[in-house]
Amino acid sequence: MPYINLKLAKGRTIEQKKRFVKAITKEAVEILNVKAEWVTVVTDEYDRSNWATGGELHSIKFGEGCGKMGVEEKVGKELLSLKEE
Repeated sequence: MPYINLKLAKGRTIEQKKRFVKAITKEAVEILNVKAEWVTVVTDEYDRSNWATGGELHSIKFGEGCGKMGVEEKVGKELLSLKEE
């Protein structure tokens, strides 16, 4: 019985999580040769202010959004501040 624990930044939609869990379950079934009902997937979501890599909080490093949204938002703000200078 595979138990898969996902750790993600908060902000994904229910639809995104549904698709992701379905894809992970499908791969586990194929690779591990188990039944889908045996696969357990748990998602833990974190604020970027509670997650760090390389000694830097993700909320500072990548912005507050999730995935590319946070990075694009941060880059957009930085570009706007450069234009104002």
